[in-house]
Amino acid sequence: MKILVLGGDGFCGWPTALHLSAHGYDVTIVDNLIRRAIDAELDVQSLTPIRSIDERLSLWKEKSGHRIKFKNIDIAHNYHALIEALKEADPDAIVHFAEQRAAPYSMKSPRHKRYTVENNILGTHNLLCALVEANLDTHLVHLGTMGVYGYAGGRPIPEGYLTVTLPHGETQEIVHPYSPGSVYHATKCLDNVLFHFYNRNDGLRVTDLHQGIVWGTQTKETAIDPGLVNRFDYDGDYGTVLNRFLVEAAVGHPLTVHGTGGQTRAFIHITDTVQCVRLAIENPPAPADRVRILNQMTEVHRVRDLAKMVSETTGADIAYVENPRLEADENELLVENQGLQRLGLVPVSLQDGLMQEVLDVAERWRDRVDLAKIPCTSKWRSQPKPGESAMETAAE
Repeated sequence: MKILVLGGDGFCGWPTALHLSAHGYDVTIVDNLIRRAIDAELDVQSLTPIRSIDERLSLWKEKSGHRIKFKNIDIAHNYHALIEALKEADPDAIVHFAEQRAAPYSMKSPRHKRYTVENNILGTHNLLCALVEANLDTHLVHLGTMGVYGYAGGRPIPEGYLTVTLPHGETQEIVHPYSPGSVYHATKCLDNVLFHFYNRNDGLRVTDLHQGIVWGTQTKETAIDPGLVNRFDYDGDYGTVLNRFLVEAAVGHPLTVHGTGGQTRAFIHITDTVQCVRLAIENPPAPADRVRILNQMTEVHRVRDLAKMVSETTGADIAYVENPRLEADENELLVENQGLQRLGLVPVSLQDGLMQEVLDVAERWRDRVDLAKIPCTSKWRSQPKPGESAMETAAE
């Protein structure tokens, strides 16, 4: 099978490309390398030293015997190059990671909000439009997020669809209502709307993987050689909460818990991410099927419980700091995730010892940590609402 991995140089894309290549797929990475440019913009580097894309691919061929091809294309702004790449590759499946993925980054300023929408929505729509224009029967596997649902408590979140009873008594199945918590999350909701339109109108086959927060950094393939190492973000914009805690513990910084730490979140290890994508590719929806939505997560934890777990393991202190997000202090989260397990996923959990592996990585590269980059400086509300005083905004 021929696979295009859009955004294949990134945190989830790189290990996925290697994993698919190792399993015999003919893989081409399409990426404009913008994530590396964002490192320069934020003046922060991956904790792990990552090599250039050319060095990475050359080393992978040397170590594995498999070749991964690469095309430098901005899919949001170079439609012609995208459609030519699709016609040339004629892929059986496309894995779509080519989106700005950080909620805090999407809320930094008006410019970052506009960039996130422009990049994510134009890229997704260009891809869908190009697949139709090129007349390709290609299975699109998209990395979405659990954050499209919001975090309403007490009700199990199904895999995409709800059965509802309308006022006049008719029963109907609808897409689960959206409740995005950031501009980034809103773009994932808009992606899903586009998927449903092109699925109904043009018969495109789409799997939307609503993923939890990813932790870990290494997979079997990225651990083959230090030059293949995956990126590891710890900063306040891109560092996911558990990875950030482990870096903080490694450098003797207090574990920064936002607000009460009562936010319950869904989590998945990076090794499960790559397996889930492969399982989705190997089990495509039929041509007439609706958009398939799978909740790509393996466990849920309250943030303060995670901090306590890391603190007990490492001896690190815990610091409760102001929450930059607009969200409830406490929430429950119940998630249905049988779909991928039925396809064969055997989940990795925090109890499987890999937290120590991540801590080892953090300790190895602790000299690369910039302590000034750890706090989250993006604020969800920097200005009061009309009629509201700045003092009231600050009190929130």
